[in-house]
Amino acid sequence: MRADRLLSLLLLLQNRGRMTAPELAAELEVSERTVTRDALALSEAGVPVYADRGRTGGYRLVGGYRTRLTGLARDEAEALFLSGLPGALRDMGLQDAASAARLKVSAALLPSLRDAPGSAARRFHLDAPGWYQEPETPELLPAVAEAVWDDRWMSARYRRGDGEEVERELAPYGLVLKAGVWYVCARAGDSYRTYRVERFTAVAVGEERFERDPGFELDAFWAERAAAFARSLLRSEVELRLTEAGARRLPYLTDRAAAEEALAAGVAEDGRLRVVLPVENEEVAFGQLLGLGPEAEVVAPASLRERFAAAARGMAGLYG
Repeated sequence: MRADRLLSLLLLLQNRGRMTAPELAAELEVSERTVTRDALALSEAGVPVYADRGRTGGYRLVGGYRTRLTGLARDEAEALFLSGLPGALRDMGLQDAASAARLKVSAALLPSLRDAPGSAARRFHLDAPGWYQEPETPELLPAVAEAVWDDRWMSARYRRGDGEEVERELAPYGLVLKAGVWYVCARAGDSYRTYRVERFTAVAVGEERFERDPGFELDAFWAERAAAFARSLLRSEVELRLTEAGARRLPYLTDRAAAEEALAAGVAEDGRLRVVLPVENEEVAFGQLLGLGPEAEVVAPASLRERFAAAARGMAGLYG
């Protein structure tokens, strides 16, 4: 909208002192002719915009003029709290709102604090996805984000883990970005559930708003569900004898909470610590515990112990 662009132009000049037409055009993503027309419109509205002529000329505000039009809109204020997540803002369609919010906040700062946004950006950056992954933005994420921001009911078609598609009427309470994967926490009927956004095959945001439960806390809900999910994967157990070094390293190679509980309940035996460790399955346990090398001895189950014995013989054959 032109009104938003005029305000952005005004705030840019207020923050930076003087800018050329090409610089303003690049910032506002418009033509230089549009910048000229907008500057003239501001001048006619009583804003003292002065145009310096010549090759080194540009636009500036005269007489220390400052606007008071720095109030944040709701979406800008919400986006501001996520401004350390540029990728997430872009994925949800809030990048422009965040840019406008930062510009307004910068304009409201005292001159002595004008370097605060740049100073923070130089010192902190959050890269959410895990290593060796190229995250893909779910196509329907902006629609889901719109429903979340506006507390609107959402009709969705969802592909379950077994491939079957189901219809759901959801009250979407919040979005979570975990290791590059987007999840929406929503109320379905009388229960709260978590859905992977990438599994939505169709989303329709309704006009009707739902009444949000004031007792629902997204961070607490996610922490509880994430812990329950992690524990639900640990369906088997292995018995180990660990050296002191093996005990120190175990939490970094397996589920941390499960490892710490196993170590706390361990029994000292012949200079080693005997523990019973919950694991996902034998295949996963083999890959995880192999990293401990001779610092861990698998006592049970016998099938896993034999896999380690075979791996040891193979390693001995390679290295003599």
